[in-house]
Amino acid sequence: MKFGISLQGHAQQPVGDDLTPAVADLIAVVHAARDAGFGYVTCGQHYLTDPLQEIQPVPLLARLIPESGDMELFSTLIAPLHNPVDIAETWASLDVLSNGRMGLCLGLGYRDEEYAAFGVDRDTRVRDLRDVVETVRALWTEDAVTREGRTFSLDGARCTIRCVQRPHLPIWIAANADVGVQRAARWGLPWNINPHARFETIKRQVHVYQDTARAAGFDPPGLPLYREVFCAPTREEALQTAGPHMARKYAAYDQWGQDTALPDGDDFAVSFDELAADRFIIGTPDDCAEEIERYLALGGIDRVHMRMGWPGMPLEPTLRALRLFGEAVIPHFGP
Repeated sequence: MKFGISLQGHAQQPVGDDLTPAVADLIAVVHAARDAGFGYVTCGQHYLTDPLQEIQPVPLLARLIPESGDMELFSTLIAPLHNPVDIAETWASLDVLSNGRMGLCLGLGYRDEEYAAFGVDRDTRVRDLRDVVETVRALWTEDAVTREGRTFSLDGARCTIRCVQRPHLPIWIAANADVGVQRAARWGLPWNINPHARFETIKRQVHVYQDTARAAGFDPPGLPLYREVFCAPTREEALQTAGPHMARKYAAYDQWGQDTALPDGDDFAVSFDELAADRFIIGTPDDCAEEIERYLALGGIDRVHMRMGWPGMPLEPTLRALRLFGEAVIPHFGP
Protein backbone atom coordinates (compact mmCIF):
# COMPACT_ATOMS: atom_id res chain seq x y z
CA MET A 1 0.00 0.00 0.00
CA LYS A 2 1.46 3.35 -1.07
CA PHE A 3 0.42 6.85 -0.10
CA GLY A 4 1.12 9.90 -2.24
CA ILE A 5 0.73 13.65 -1.94
CA SER A 6 -0.73 15.87 -4.65
CA LEU A 7 1.12 19.13 -5.23
CA GLN A 8 -1.59 20.79 -7.27
CA GLY A 9 -2.99 22.85 -4.42
CA HIS A 10 0.29 24.72 -3.95
CA ALA A 11 1.21 24.62 -7.67
CA GLN A 12 -1.97 26.65 -8.30
CA GLN A 13 -2.12 30.12 -6.79
CA PRO A 14 -4.37 33.16 -7.25
CA VAL A 15 -3.61 35.32 -10.28
CA GLY A 16 -1.32 38.19 -9.35
CA ASP A 17 0.45 36.42 -6.50
CA ASP A 18 4.22 36.02 -6.70
CA LEU A 19 4.82 32.37 -7.62
CA THR A 20 8.43 32.34 -6.43
CA PRO A 21 7.47 31.60 -2.79
CA ALA A 22 5.12 28.89 -4.08
CA VAL A 23 8.14 27.03 -5.50
CA ALA A 24 9.79 27.05 -2.08
CA ASP A 25 6.50 25.84 -0.59
CA LEU A 26 6.31 22.97 -3.07
CA ILE A 27 9.84 21.89 -2.21
CA ALA A 28 8.95 22.03 1.50
CA VAL A 29 5.88 19.84 0.88
CA VAL A 30 7.99 17.32 -1.03
CA HIS A 31 10.61 17.21 1.72
CA ALA A 32 7.94 16.75 4.39
CA ALA A 33 6.20 13.99 2.39
CA ARG A 34 9.50 12.22 1.77
CA ASP A 35 10.37 12.32 5.47
CA ALA A 36 6.85 11.30 6.59
CA GLY A 37 6.84 8.04 4.63
CA PHE A 38 4.88 8.98 1.52
CA GLY A 39 5.84 6.95 -1.55
CA TYR A 40 5.06 9.33 -4.40
CA VAL A 41 3.94 12.79 -5.44
CA THR A 42 1.51 13.85 -8.14
CA CYS A 43 0.70 17.06 -9.96
CA GLY A 44 -1.74 18.11 -12.66
CA GLN A 45 -2.03 20.19 -15.78
CA HIS A 46 -4.30 22.99 -16.90
CA TYR A 47 -3.88 26.01 -19.15
CA LEU A 48 -5.48 29.48 -18.95
CA THR A 49 -6.67 28.85 -15.41
CA ASP A 50 -8.06 32.29 -14.47
CA PRO A 51 -8.69 33.05 -11.54
CA LEU A 52 -5.67 30.82 -10.78
CA GLN A 53 -2.14 30.49 -12.18
CA GLU A 54 -0.44 27.11 -12.35
CA ILE A 55 3.14 25.85 -12.73
CA GLN A 56 3.34 23.37 -15.61
CA PRO A 57 4.30 19.76 -14.74
CA VAL A 58 7.43 19.13 -16.81
CA PRO A 59 9.55 21.96 -15.36
CA LEU A 60 8.03 21.38 -11.94
CA LEU A 61 8.87 17.68 -11.75
CA ALA A 62 12.31 18.25 -13.26
CA ARG A 63 12.99 20.72 -10.44
CA LEU A 64 11.73 18.24 -7.85
CA ILE A 65 13.79 15.22 -8.97
CA PRO A 66 16.74 16.00 -6.62
CA GLU A 67 14.38 16.96 -3.78
CA SER A 68 12.24 13.84 -3.71
CA GLY A 69 14.53 11.04 -2.51
CA ASP A 70 13.25 7.75 -3.90
CA MET A 71 9.61 8.82 -4.25
CA GLU A 72 7.83 8.29 -7.57
CA LEU A 73 6.81 11.40 -9.52
CA PHE A 74 3.53 11.39 -11.46
CA SER A 75 1.69 14.01 -13.47
CA THR A 76 -1.57 14.24 -15.37
CA LEU A 77 -1.39 15.54 -18.95
CA ILE A 78 -4.30 16.63 -21.16
CA ALA A 79 -3.29 14.11 -23.81
CA PRO A 80 -5.20 15.39 -26.88
CA LEU A 81 -3.33 18.71 -26.63
CA HIS A 82 0.07 17.00 -26.99
CA ASN A 83 2.03 15.34 -29.76
CA PRO A 84 2.86 11.72 -28.85
CA VAL A 85 6.47 12.07 -30.03
CA ASP A 86 6.97 14.98 -27.66
CA ILE A 87 5.41 13.03 -24.78
CA ALA A 88 7.52 9.94 -25.50
CA GLU A 89 10.82 11.82 -25.76
CA THR A 90 10.17 14.25 -22.88
CA TRP A 91 8.92 11.70 -20.36
CA ALA A 92 11.54 9.12 -21.23
CA SER A 93 14.08 11.88 -20.61
CA LEU A 94 12.51 12.62 -17.22
CA ASP A 95 12.54 8.91 -16.39
CA VAL A 96 16.28 8.80 -17.14
CA LEU A 97 16.94 11.96 -15.12
CA SER A 98 15.02 10.52 -12.15
CA ASN A 99 16.56 7.04 -12.49
CA GLY A 100 13.22 5.41 -13.19
CA ARG A 101 10.81 7.26 -10.89
CA MET A 102 8.42 8.91 -13.37
CA GLY A 103 4.80 8.07 -14.16
CA LEU A 104 2.07 9.54 -16.37
CA CYS A 105 -1.67 9.94 -16.06
CA LEU A 106 -3.27 10.71 -19.43
CA GLY A 107 -6.70 12.30 -19.60
CA LEU A 108 -9.13 14.14 -21.86
CA GLY A 109 -9.51 17.37 -19.93
CA TYR A 110 -12.87 19.09 -19.88
CA ARG A 111 -12.40 22.82 -20.57
CA ASP A 112 -13.35 24.37 -23.91
CA GLU A 113 -10.82 27.19 -23.41
CA GLU A 114 -7.89 24.78 -23.45
CA TYR A 115 -8.98 23.03 -26.63
CA ALA A 116 -9.65 26.33 -28.40
CA ALA A 117 -6.26 27.72 -27.37
CA PHE A 118 -4.46 24.75 -28.94
CA GLY A 119 -6.66 24.63 -32.03
CA VAL A 120 -7.76 21.08 -31.20
CA ASP A 121 -11.25 19.89 -32.03
CA ARG A 122 -12.87 18.78 -28.79
CA ASP A 123 -15.23 16.50 -30.72
CA THR A 124 -12.30 14.24 -31.67
CA ARG A 125 -10.69 14.15 -28.23
CA VAL A 126 -11.48 10.49 -27.48
CA ARG A 127 -9.85 9.41 -30.76
CA ASP A 128 -6.93 11.72 -30.03
CA LEU A 129 -6.47 10.26 -26.54
CA ARG A 130 -6.46 6.74 -27.97
CA ASP A 131 -3.93 7.74 -30.64
CA VAL A 132 -1.65 9.33 -28.04
CA VAL A 133 -1.81 6.35 -25.66
CA GLU A 134 -1.20 3.76 -28.39
CA THR A 135 1.54 5.74 -30.14
CA VAL A 136 3.47 6.65 -26.98
CA ARG A 137 3.46 3.01 -25.88
CA ALA A 138 4.63 1.93 -29.34
CA LEU A 139 7.42 4.52 -29.40
CA TRP A 140 8.68 3.23 -26.04
CA THR A 141 8.62 -0.45 -27.00
CA GLU A 142 9.07 -0.77 -30.78
CA ASP A 143 12.02 0.01 -33.07
CA ALA A 144 9.97 1.23 -36.04
CA VAL A 145 6.61 2.92 -35.53
CA THR A 146 4.28 3.68 -38.42
CA ARG A 147 1.11 5.41 -37.33
CA GLU A 148 -1.19 8.10 -38.66
CA GLY A 149 -2.99 10.39 -36.23
CA ARG A 150 -5.16 13.39 -36.80
CA THR A 151 -2.25 15.74 -36.07
CA PHE A 152 0.83 13.56 -36.63
CA SER A 153 2.30 11.10 -39.13
CA LEU A 154 5.04 8.55 -38.39
CA ASP A 155 6.70 6.30 -40.95
CA GLY A 156 9.17 3.86 -39.42
CA ALA A 157 9.93 6.31 -36.61
CA ARG A 158 12.23 5.26 -33.79
CA CYS A 159 12.29 6.86 -30.35
CA THR A 160 15.92 6.33 -29.42
CA ILE A 161 15.60 7.42 -25.80
CA ARG A 162 13.84 4.75 -23.73
CA CYS A 163 12.47 4.73 -20.21
CA VAL A 164 14.57 3.28 -17.41
CA GLN A 165 11.45 1.38 -16.32
CA ARG A 166 10.50 -1.57 -18.51
CA PRO A 167 8.64 -1.94 -20.73
CA HIS A 168 7.98 1.74 -20.03
CA LEU A 169 7.03 4.07 -17.19
CA PRO A 170 3.58 3.57 -15.61
CA ILE A 171 0.59 5.02 -17.47
CA TRP A 172 -2.71 5.72 -15.73
CA ILE A 173 -5.89 6.95 -17.40
CA ALA A 174 -7.89 9.77 -15.84
CA ALA A 175 -11.67 9.40 -16.09
CA ASN A 176 -14.83 10.66 -14.43
CA ALA A 177 -17.71 9.20 -16.44
CA ASP A 178 -18.51 5.50 -16.79
CA VAL A 179 -17.52 5.46 -20.45
CA GLY A 180 -14.04 6.75 -19.56
CA VAL A 181 -13.67 4.17 -16.79
CA GLN A 182 -14.62 1.41 -19.24
CA ARG A 183 -12.17 2.77 -21.82
CA ALA A 184 -9.26 2.54 -19.37
CA ALA A 185 -10.28 -1.02 -18.51
CA ARG A 186 -10.43 -2.09 -22.16
CA TRP A 187 -6.93 -0.69 -22.67
CA GLY A 188 -5.66 -2.69 -19.70
CA LEU A 189 -4.41 0.47 -17.97
CA PRO A 190 -5.09 1.59 -14.38
CA TRP A 191 -7.91 4.09 -13.91
CA ASN A 192 -6.85 7.02 -11.72
CA ILE A 193 -9.95 7.28 -9.52
CA ASN A 194 -10.93 10.96 -9.49
CA PRO A 195 -11.16 13.07 -6.31
CA HIS A 196 -14.52 14.62 -7.11
CA ALA A 197 -17.02 11.74 -7.14
CA ARG A 198 -18.86 10.53 -4.05
CA PHE A 199 -18.15 7.17 -2.45
CA GLU A 200 -21.20 5.40 -3.88
CA THR A 201 -20.26 6.48 -7.41
CA ILE A 202 -16.70 5.21 -6.93
CA LYS A 203 -17.97 1.94 -5.46
CA ARG A 204 -20.09 1.35 -8.54
CA GLN A 205 -17.38 2.44 -10.98
CA VAL A 206 -14.71 0.20 -9.43
CA HIS A 207 -16.96 -2.76 -10.21
CA VAL A 208 -17.61 -1.39 -13.71
CA TYR A 209 -13.85 -1.13 -14.27
CA GLN A 210 -13.07 -4.62 -13.01
CA ASP A 211 -15.89 -6.29 -14.93
CA THR A 212 -14.91 -4.48 -18.15
CA ALA A 213 -11.21 -5.36 -17.76
CA ARG A 214 -11.99 -9.06 -17.27
CA ALA A 215 -14.36 -9.05 -20.26
CA ALA A 216 -11.52 -7.55 -22.33
CA GLY A 217 -9.16 -10.33 -21.23
CA PHE A 218 -7.16 -8.38 -18.63
CA ASP A 219 -6.52 -9.21 -15.00
CA PRO A 220 -7.55 -5.88 -13.41
CA PRO A 221 -4.44 -3.99 -12.27
CA GLY A 222 -4.22 -2.17 -8.95
CA LEU A 223 -5.95 1.19 -8.99
CA PRO A 224 -4.74 4.55 -7.67
CA LEU A 225 -7.30 6.57 -5.68
CA TYR A 226 -7.18 10.38 -5.51
CA ARG A 227 -8.96 12.14 -2.62
CA GLU A 228 -9.19 15.52 -0.92
CA VAL A 229 -7.81 14.91 2.61
CA PHE A 230 -7.11 17.03 5.65
CA CYS A 231 -5.95 15.60 8.96
CA ALA A 232 -5.91 17.46 12.29
CA PRO A 233 -6.07 16.63 16.04
CA THR A 234 -9.84 17.32 16.01
CA ARG A 235 -12.46 17.23 13.27
CA GLU A 236 -13.49 20.78 14.17
CA GLU A 237 -9.95 22.06 13.61
CA ALA A 238 -9.69 20.17 10.31
CA LEU A 239 -12.94 21.70 9.02
CA GLN A 240 -12.09 25.19 10.25
CA THR A 241 -8.60 25.13 8.73
CA ALA A 242 -9.24 23.48 5.37
CA GLY A 243 -12.93 24.05 4.70
CA PRO A 244 -12.83 27.65 3.38
CA HIS A 245 -9.95 26.86 0.99
CA MET A 246 -11.60 23.69 -0.30
CA ALA A 247 -14.85 25.60 -0.85
CA ARG A 248 -13.08 28.26 -2.94
CA LYS A 249 -11.34 25.60 -5.03
CA TYR A 250 -14.61 23.86 -5.80
CA ALA A 251 -16.22 27.18 -6.66
CA ALA A 252 -13.51 27.50 -9.32
CA TYR A 253 -14.25 23.94 -10.50
CA ASP A 254 -17.91 24.91 -10.75
CA GLN A 255 -16.93 27.95 -12.85
CA TRP A 256 -14.79 25.72 -15.12
CA GLY A 257 -17.53 23.09 -15.52
CA GLN A 258 -15.67 20.22 -13.85
CA ASP A 259 -18.92 18.77 -12.48
CA THR A 260 -20.27 18.36 -16.01
CA ALA A 261 -17.70 15.57 -16.46
CA LEU A 262 -19.16 13.63 -13.53
CA PRO A 263 -22.13 11.25 -13.64
CA ASP A 264 -25.55 12.91 -13.74
CA GLY A 265 -26.81 14.34 -10.48
CA ASP A 266 -23.48 15.53 -9.06
CA ASP A 267 -23.31 19.31 -8.77
CA PHE A 268 -20.65 21.50 -7.14
CA ALA A 269 -23.00 24.51 -6.73
CA VAL A 270 -24.18 23.37 -3.27
CA SER A 271 -23.37 24.14 0.37
CA PHE A 272 -19.98 23.02 1.68
CA ASP A 273 -21.55 20.45 4.01
CA GLU A 274 -23.36 18.88 1.08
CA LEU A 275 -20.27 19.10 -1.12
CA ALA A 276 -18.03 17.43 1.47
CA ALA A 277 -20.41 14.65 2.48
CA ASP A 278 -19.12 11.24 1.35
CA ARG A 279 -16.58 12.99 -0.90
CA PHE A 280 -13.83 14.59 1.23
CA ILE A 281 -11.78 12.89 3.97
CA ILE A 282 -11.57 15.46 6.77
CA GLY A 283 -10.97 14.85 10.46
CA THR A 284 -8.74 13.17 13.02
CA PRO A 285 -6.21 10.47 12.14
CA ASP A 286 -8.76 7.86 13.19
CA ASP A 287 -11.41 9.49 10.99
CA CYS A 288 -9.04 9.49 8.02
CA ALA A 289 -7.94 5.88 8.53
CA GLU A 290 -11.53 4.69 8.88
CA GLU A 291 -12.61 6.45 5.70
CA ILE A 292 -9.63 5.14 3.70
CA GLU A 293 -10.39 1.62 4.95
CA ARG A 294 -13.87 2.00 3.49
CA TYR A 295 -12.39 2.62 0.04
CA LEU A 296 -9.86 -0.19 0.34
CA ALA A 297 -12.67 -2.60 1.21
CA LEU A 298 -13.96 -2.13 -2.34
CA GLY A 299 -11.00 -4.23 -3.53
CA GLY A 300 -8.43 -3.43 -6.18
CA ILE A 301 -7.14 -0.10 -4.82
CA ASP A 302 -3.43 -0.33 -4.01
CA ARG A 303 -2.41 3.31 -3.57
CA VAL A 304 -4.00 6.56 -2.37
CA HIS A 305 -2.80 10.07 -3.19
CA MET A 306 -4.29 13.10 -1.58
CA ARG A 307 -4.43 16.85 -1.84
CA MET A 308 -3.81 18.49 1.55
CA GLY A 309 -3.49 22.10 0.40
CA TRP A 310 -5.56 24.36 -1.84
CA PRO A 311 -4.93 27.66 -3.65
CA GLY A 312 -4.41 30.52 -1.22
CA MET A 313 -3.88 28.24 1.79
CA PRO A 314 -0.75 28.94 3.88
CA LEU A 315 1.99 26.32 3.89
CA GLU A 316 2.12 25.50 7.61
CA PRO A 317 -1.34 23.90 7.93
CA THR A 318 -0.50 21.60 5.01
CA LEU A 319 2.80 20.58 6.59
CA ARG A 320 1.13 19.91 9.96
CA ALA A 321 -1.58 17.79 8.33
CA LEU A 322 0.94 15.90 6.23
CA ARG A 323 3.20 15.11 9.18
CA LEU A 324 0.27 14.03 11.36
CA PHE A 325 -0.97 11.76 8.58
CA GLY A 326 2.50 10.25 8.26
CA GLU A 327 2.83 9.70 12.01
CA ALA A 328 -0.68 8.44 12.81
CA VAL A 329 -2.38 7.18 9.63
CA ILE A 330 0.23 5.59 7.36
CA PRO A 331 1.43 3.16 10.09
CA HIS A 332 -2.18 1.94 10.43
CA PHE A 333 -1.82 0.34 7.00
CA GLY A 334 1.42 -1.48 7.71
CA PRO A 335 4.91 -1.20 6.21
